[in-house]
Amino acid sequence: MTTPAFIPFEAEAKMDWLGLTRAFRDGHRLPKAEIADNFLYRRDDTLLNRAAWIDGLGLAVKSATIFPGNPAQGVGMVNGGVSLYDDAHGLLEAVVDFHLVTKWKTAGDSLLGALTLARPDSREILIVGAGHVGHSLYEAYSAGFPGARFSVWNRTIAKAEAMAEELGIEVAADLEQAVAKADIVTCATMSTSPVIRGEWLKPGQHLDLIGAYRPDMREADDTALQRARVFVDSYDTTLGHIGELKIPLETGAIARKDVLADYYMPETMTRGSDDEITLFKNGGGAHLDLMTSRYIHACWTGR
Repeated sequence: MTTPAFIPFEAEAKMDWLGLTRAFRDGHRLPKAEIADNFLYRRDDTLLNRAAWIDGLGLAVKSATIFPGNPAQGVGMVNGGVSLYDDAHGLLEAVVDFHLVTKWKTAGDSLLGALTLARPDSREILIVGAGHVGHSLYEAYSAGFPGARFSVWNRTIAKAEAMAEELGIEVAADLEQAVAKADIVTCATMSTSPVIRGEWLKPGQHLDLIGAYRPDMREADDTALQRARVFVDSYDTTLGHIGELKIPLETGAIARKDVLADYYMPETMTRGSDDEITLFKNGGGAHLDLMTSRYIHACWTGR
């Protein structure tokens, strides 16, 4: 029996963002994924296991430990690993670095959404949120939209300035003005109330929403969803779980029919005209962790 590999973060030197988006497209041509989440708790600490099984691609279990007290002790709050199993026999093939999978899955998901829905001539990209995901989005979008000009906005201006200096991009001091200027707005915040207002959006824009992952979190208001054509990466992991869509669906601000398609519907998931506004909700389900882990494994092993 072959010894399972450990694939470290350094594997990203062998990876590329457009290759990952092709892997996502290929993965969605296979039978629909079966997914399941499981939570365990010890006071404030959490263990989250996210599992996915795709016939033809194999299985993955992503385990995340969230220990809020860690930063006070100089340890990262979120840790974990991804176990990748082969499709034929269920044998453990690899344990993949948790942070590597999360980084590439999250930003790659949004990049595929933009390559699918944004205008190909998009040149002004606004990143809302200057955290780790914001940095990853800069990498991913730079690969997908070469030559684009980037700006970053953050509630704490010092963080935006630090990111802008590091990456050689502009700081957006006024969010409304920055949104009005952008062709693509990619939003990765921890906000529980909308930071993007629909009245700010202009024809032809693409809005990419990443940060909200709990039922009480939103990054865009009702007007944004009502003005845009709305798409998601997966119906199963977004509609009933994430406040971005769950809340306006429950209040009647939008209807289920207004969420037009997910990645399993490539014929429908498309921009209809140059002047429409497209909105994509990145839910980042376990099936995307599996597709990402399989892509990482292929790059690492040269297969």
